[in-house]
Amino acid sequence: MIGYMYILQCCDGSYYTGSTKNLERRLQQHQEGKGANHTKKWLPVTLVYYELYDRIDTAFYREKQVQGWSRAKKEALLRGELEALPGLSMAYRDKGT
Repeated sequence: MIGYMYILQCCDGSYYTGSTKNLERRLQQHQEGKGANHTKKWLPVTLVYYELYDRIDTAFYREKQVQGWSRAKKEALLRGELEALPGLSMAYRDKGT
C-alpha cells in the first residue's frame, strides 16, 4: 500500500511533518482540527511538500527522519536544494569558525 510523507506549514509559520496512506483525507482531517495537537492549535495549515512511497512504513521512516531536521534543512528541502542538505546536517562545532 502506498504512503506519503508530507510537510504542512501552520498559520504561525511552523512546520508539521507527518505520514499517511491517504493524503487528501489526512489534509482534510488537519483542516477540521482532527489532526495532530500542533496543527489543531495553528489552523489553517497549508500543504507545502510531499513525497510518495510504495509502502507506508517507508513513508513513516522518512517522516521520522525529516522531523529531526532543523528548520533550515527542511526549508532547503522545500526549495529543492538537495545539494545543501548534507551541509545542513553538520554539527555546529564541526563547521569551523
